Amino acid sequence: MVETRAAGAAAVRGGVLQSGAYVATFLLSLLSLPLLTNHLGLADFGRYSTVVALVTIIGGLTDAGVVNIALREWSTRHGEDRRQTLRLLLGIRLELGIGGVLIGVLYAVLAGFSSVLVLGTALAGFGMLLQILADLLAVALQGELRFGWPAIITVSRQIVAVAVIVALVLAGADLLPFLAVTIPASLMTLGLTVCVVRGQMPLRPALRGAQRWALLRDTIPYAAAIAINTIYFQVTILVMHQIASATDTGEFSLSFRVVQVLIGVPSLAIGASFPILSHAAHADAQRFREAVARILELAAITAVPVVLALVLGAPFIMRLLAHEHRATATAVLQIQAFALLATFVATASGFPLLALRRHTALLVGNCAALAANVALSFILIPILHARGAAISAVAAESCLAAGQLAFLLREGRVTMRVSTVAVAILAGGVGATAQLLPVISPVRAIVALLAYIVVLAACGRLPPEVTHLRAFRTWR
Repeated sequence: MVETRAAGAAAVRGGVLQSGAYVATFLLSLLSLPLLTNHLGLADFGRYSTVVALVTIIGGLTDAGVVNIALREWSTRHGEDRRQTLRLLLGIRLELGIGGVLIGVLYAVLAGFSSVLVLGTALAGFGMLLQILADLLAVALQGELRFGWPAIITVSRQIVAVAVIVALVLAGADLLPFLAVTIPASLMTLGLTVCVVRGQMPLRPALRGAQRWALLRDTIPYAAAIAINTIYFQVTILVMHQIASATDTGEFSLSFRVVQVLIGVPSLAIGASFPILSHAAHADAQRFREAVARILELAAITAVPVVLALVLGAPFIMRLLAHEHRATATAVLQIQAFALLATFVATASGFPLLALRRHTALLVGNCAALAANVALSFILIPILHARGAAISAVAAESCLAAGQLAFLLREGRVTMRVSTVAVAILAGGVGATAQLLPVISPVRAIVALLAYIVVLAACGRLPPEVTHLRAFRTWR
C-alpha cells in the first residue's frame, strides 16, 4: 500500500480520522474535567496533575520512541525479518516500561510526595504501561494504513475513562482512585487491540536476538530525544510543584490539560503519513522531497486556525472548566496556545528526520528545548507565576521547532515554500480581528475561522488534499 500513489490519499484520510478520534476524546474529557476539578478542588487537582505529569514523563522514557521505530521497521522490512525485529522491539519496550515505572515511584519517594501520591504514581504508571504496549501492537494497523480500528479503540478508551471518573465522583472517592483510572481504560484498549491484530503482529516478545544490540545502538539517540521531549514540556509542572503555590500549579495545570490534548493532534495527523515517508526515504528521494515540502505547508495551514480558535475561545473554555481564578487561567491558556503553532512545525520536521535516521539532530533539538524550558521556568515562574510557566512552555516548543526545521533544511533533500506559510499567517491575522466583535467568545472563534478560510480561498491556498476526504474507504 505505501508504495502506491493511492497511499497519499489514504494517509490524508487516516490523519483526519485519527485526529477526529483524538478530538472526540478531548470533547469526552471535557465532560469529566469539570466534575474532576470541582470534586477534588484546585489544590488536589494540582497534585493530581503533578502525578499525571510524572507518569507522562515515565511514558516518554519507557516508550523511548519504540513505537515510531517499530512503524519505520514495519515499512522497510518484510517476512520473518520484520517479525523478529518487532518481537525484539516488543521485548525492549516491556523491559523499559517496567524499569520506567520503578524509577517514577522512586522519584516520587525522593521528592517527598505523600504516600497517596506515591501509590498513585505506581497505579497510574501501570495503566500507562498497558496503554503503550497496546500502542506498539497497533503498529500493524498503522503500517498498512488502516486507521479505522485505531480511531475506534482511542474513542472507546476515553469513554471507559470518563465513565469511571463519573462513577468515582458520584461515589465521593478521594484522590487515589482517580489516579488509577488509566488501568481499566488501558486494559480495554490492550484487549481490543490484541483481538484486532492477532495473526498480523507478533504478540510474544523476544528478550534475546542477534539484532537486539544493533536495534538498541541505532535507536539510543532517538530514545534519548523522545525522553527529553516528554520531560521538557512536563518539567514545568514539576518545577511549579517545588517553587510555586498549589493554586498557581492548579491554574497552569488546567490550561496545560487543554493544550496537552491538542498537542497530540499534529502527531496523529502528520504521523499517518510516516509509513510513506519511511518507504520514500529509503527508495524514492524525489517522492520524499515532495512529501516533506507538502507536509510542512499543511502543518502551517492547519496550525494557525487551531491557535486562533483556542486563543479566541479560551474565555468560554475556562468558563466551563474553572469556577475559581478563571481570569488568570484564561490568560494562561491564551499564552500557551501559541505552543501549538510550534508543535505543528516540530512534528512536521521531526518525522522526516526520523525517516532519514537523523536521530542525533532530534536529540540536539530536544536538549536545547529542555535547557530553555528549565532556565526560563526558574526565572519566570517566581515573577509571573502561572503566566511565566506558560511563556516558558511556548519558548521551549519554539526552540524545538526552529532547531529541527533548521536541521531538516540543512539536509538539502527538501525545500520549504514560504509563500503558503505567509498566506496562512496573513489569514490568521485577518481572523484575529474577530476579537474586536462585541459577541461571546465562541462566536468570535467561529467568525475568525470562517475569515481564515475565506482568505485562504481568495489567495488560492485551500489545500487540494480536502478532495481525498470524500471517500473513507480505508477506515478499517
